[in-house]
Amino acid sequence: MMKYSTLGSSGLKVSRVCLGSMTWGVQNDQADADAQLDYAIGQGVNFIDTAEMYAIPPSAETYGSTETILGNWLAKQSAQRAELVVATKITGPGCPWIREGAPISGQSVEQAVDASLQRLQTDYIDVYQLHWPNHPNTHFSRHWPNSVKFTGRDTQRDVDAMLDILRGLARCVEAGKIRHCGLSDDSPWGMAKYLELAKAHSLPRITSIQNEFSLLHSKDVPHLLEYCVREDIAYLPWSPLAGGILSAKYAGGARPSGSRWTFDQRQGLFRDTEAVHAATRAYSDLAKKYDRTTAQLALAWCDNVDGVTSTIIGATTMAQLQENIAAFELPFDDAISEDIASALKRHAFPF
Repeated sequence: MMKYSTLGSSGLKVSRVCLGSMTWGVQNDQADADAQLDYAIGQGVNFIDTAEMYAIPPSAETYGSTETILGNWLAKQSAQRAELVVATKITGPGCPWIREGAPISGQSVEQAVDASLQRLQTDYIDVYQLHWPNHPNTHFSRHWPNSVKFTGRDTQRDVDAMLDILRGLARCVEAGKIRHCGLSDDSPWGMAKYLELAKAHSLPRITSIQNEFSLLHSKDVPHLLEYCVREDIAYLPWSPLAGGILSAKYAGGARPSGSRWTFDQRQGLFRDTEAVHAATRAYSDLAKKYDRTTAQLALAWCDNVDGVTSTIIGATTMAQLQENIAAFELPFDDAISEDIASALKRHAFPF
């Protein structure tokens, strides 16, 4: 039976499984997406995540296509809209085909919200997120020392831009276009500053953050997760299978036809390292010991990390979706937790 958690300070109840959608529009078509939505909702999923930038890999040709696909389904299933929590995101700086790659501003938030509402064919967005911040971030394997340098940044300029963004979000909340605000690919400093600005200026409070988090990339433990718990911010792991490698389908250099790693990657295949493959083999051995797939082991672990609110899953086939959702029903006792912890210590941060 599906379990639910409260989405931070929003009061919204969301399923522990969040259905991600970034494959819709490249690897999946409308019929595939419809089937995924019908199945997931039938299993108790009420939380759907998308973004204006999707499908992935991103391109000018597919920009907005995933929201459009979700919107087509919502239009046909309008009676279910009030029961769902729909989250989407505004693209951060750097994509030249989206607002000429400009940083996020209060004005661009309003423009992007209007465009997303039109594609989604809905009157409101439950959670509107900043896909990545204007200020430097350490995601996509930039967490190593000196990969990103903060010294020399004009902090006041960054803070002023954040205040402008919050004011744009506030205008959307006041207009009834969005209900709650969230972050993605941000840091403890970014979250703290947004909370500080919201309190000081009576602006919308950040209620959630989604960051990459998996057995292969657990850098948000413990500091960011502690911050989320203590400040009542929902933590939403994305890529809990590390781009699919924790399904073990890329073992031995395999590249299954149509799989994500057969497409061009905007950030490159930075997860494809010898250390990653060694770690995946260790987790595959554990999965066999506990009579489950490697993907199910990874997803169940993610769901059982203290502070995790809802895990964002994705699938290109119905079999994958069924396997992934079933993972959240599997037993997870002290023995499996201890075995995984031991493997995690041996294979920490393999990319």
